[in-house]
Amino acid sequence: MRWLFFLLLVLNFFYWVWSERFSTRGAHESPASPSLDVSSGIQLVSESRDATRAKAGEPRKEVCLFLGGFQSEERGRQVVQRLLSLDVASSVEQVERIVATDYWVYLPPLASRQASLHQLRELQAKKIDSYVITQGDLVNGISLGVFSRAEPAKAAMQHFRDAGYEPMVRELSRVRHDYWVKVAPEGARLFDERLMGILARSFPGLQHQQKECEGVASPGRLE
Repeated sequence: MRWLFFLLLVLNFFYWVWSERFSTRGAHESPASPSLDVSSGIQLVSESRDATRAKAGEPRKEVCLFLGGFQSEERGRQVVQRLLSLDVASSVEQVERIVATDYWVYLPPLASRQASLHQLRELQAKKIDSYVITQGDLVNGISLGVFSRAEPAKAAMQHFRDAGYEPMVRELSRVRHDYWVKVAPEGARLFDERLMGILARSFPGLQHQQKECEGVASPGRLE
């Protein structure tokens, strides 16, 4: 009977140990975490592809390199030939640039040449320097002078108004044509300080600018 008592005692001891370990492990286990909304940080593969397609469909503005500006087209063609020897394709473009504005004061055209000549004689009798306009949309008008600044033109108009006339003014833009060498984006990527230095030594005063490839040869785009 004694061995049975010891057996029951050992079994009770192992049962106590097992129950203590089970309760301890349960106490250390954290409760179930609440569900988190992580969908905002996940992008489906299909959505990523759609975004890529949208970006690919957007027009991308190409940037070209422009070298200049030369007063003669021949000088630009020399740069083109030099670049060609360096395996860089390019072309010469003409750019119209407004360099100054004149102000033309005149009297509006009359009904006939005879009426204009009569008005001209009247002006000359008053010692007003003038002449009849013989061509253009102001034919049979009277030119009263061209001024390089707006202030003198305004003063002259007031003087003619005081004399009983109704003068008008028209702005005349003085333009200059420059020539720039256009290098396409694939060629512009080949440019570095070394290549630019070679061109600068061969063409003193050479300027370089980066502009959008389209619509460059318009007034005022390159200054």
